[in-house]
Amino acid sequence: MNTELKRKVAFALSMGVVTTGIISFVLILLNRGLADGFFLVWLRSWGAAYLIVIPAILLIGPRLQARIDRLLS
Repeated sequence: MNTELKRKVAFALSMGVVTTGIISFVLILLNRGLADGFFLVWLRSWGAAYLIVIPAILLIGPRLQARIDRLLS
């Protein structure tokens, strides 16, 4: 795996952790409040969101970036 691809994968994994963590935390907090079991529900939701978003970032991201590059060139 070349350095550029490693960098993109590392970024996707890191950004996925941060964004899914923040979004899942806030949405569960808004919908359930700090009820019993909040953190277990949050961790389970965070894990599911992460498993969904990483393939999306890796598969959709490059295509979207190419389209944006074409529009702005």
